[in-house]
Amino acid sequence: MRLKLLSDGAKELSYEIREIVKKANQLEALGLTIHWENIGDPIQKKTQVPTWIKDIVTKIVQDNCSYGYCPSKGVLSTREFLAKETNALGGAQISAEDILFFNGLGDAIATIYSLLALTTRIIGPSPAYSTHSSAEAAHAHSAPITYMLDPKNHWYPDLEDLENKIKYNPNIGGILIINPDNPTGMVYPLEDLKKIVEIARKYKLFIISDEIYNKIVYNGARAYALAEVIEDVPGIALKGISKEYPWPGSRCGWAEYYNRDKDEHFDAFCRSLDNAKMIEVCSTTMPQMTIPFVFSDPRYTEHRQNLNKKIGHRSSIINEILSDVPELYFNPTYGAFYNTITFKEGVLNERQSLPIENPEIRAKVEKWVENVPSLDYRFVYYLLGATGICVVPSSSFCSDLQGFRITLLEENDETLREIFTKLRDAIKTFIQSA
Repeated sequence: MRLKLLSDGAKELSYEIREIVKKANQLEALGLTIHWENIGDPIQKKTQVPTWIKDIVTKIVQDNCSYGYCPSKGVLSTREFLAKETNALGGAQISAEDILFFNGLGDAIATIYSLLALTTRIIGPSPAYSTHSSAEAAHAHSAPITYMLDPKNHWYPDLEDLENKIKYNPNIGGILIINPDNPTGMVYPLEDLKKIVEIARKYKLFIISDEIYNKIVYNGARAYALAEVIEDVPGIALKGISKEYPWPGSRCGWAEYYNRDKDEHFDAFCRSLDNAKMIEVCSTTMPQMTIPFVFSDPRYTEHRQNLNKKIGHRSSIINEILSDVPELYFNPTYGAFYNTITFKEGVLNERQSLPIENPEIRAKVEKWVENVPSLDYRFVYYLLGATGICVVPSSSFCSDLQGFRITLLEENDETLREIFTKLRDAIKTFIQSA
């Protein structure tokens, strides 16, 4: 080509959650049964959307307006409904004009980071959710800046690490939290959220809170929304219906702006987000139209509680099976539907492997592990080839920790026990193989 086409930041765009699918598909073609524990799609795992939600969607589909453009910021009646819901929390107060719809939070995240000044950085948690960390790094043409979540302390944030990095890096302009957290399943304690707000106030930062799993909590936990704790600090909350209904294929999410009037630079940034969507015209109309009807339906709370109870039950089964492996850092989960499990320091080495009977599969795995970026990839590839269990290496989540992320979505208890017993036994065999 006459000119260089690819930006220097493009190399930071990676998504191992789906990259591992390519390898699993190769092994599936060779006859291996795959247990998909890599991606958080409840529908793929046979979660049933209740008939009454489908009836609402069917009714909306019959409305001719659902086939047209909507206002650039989103369907007005839906934004008014959501503003009322947020204001009822008693914290930050917003109007419909403080809400902007996107085609899923992937769209929102990409837009937010793309519009930041080149030198402005957002510090996020590590292990990091790849959509955030990749977009932030690609925007900055540099590796992500992160604060530690501590596997030795329930995956809670290391607030000293967070403040020190902010204090000594003047380019940091915002703090990201994902609450409940993906990939760890941790729910931020209220006191930690308040301290993060104080840090943001002290250093004149804004906060981004990814709350896509905010209503998915269990085993006695509660996830506080950013609106409840942010006080007068500028912030953006990211929400959606992909996990709550669940309807991941709707690609329907939104941003809520808090305290725009407190800072002119933050207000200008929010305006630029609105303008970017205006250029695009709007986000998809029909899923937005369903939101007031689904969320206000008296059956919705019971529906979500039942789903949460099931996830909590699966979490307890996984705890029972995996928590007694001494070579692991294992934390019970209380939110979202993931758990990141890490090996203790020095457990993994380059001599470990698992027996694989099929010679074609064994040859592929041995080829894959020749140049892995981290030892947990070695474990993940051998696990896939030996058992068909497809998980994601934790080092792919912008972390130095060695381990893997699982999902808590398998609907059948017997299958769940079979998969995670097989996983536990594979861990023990792998560790003992060298």
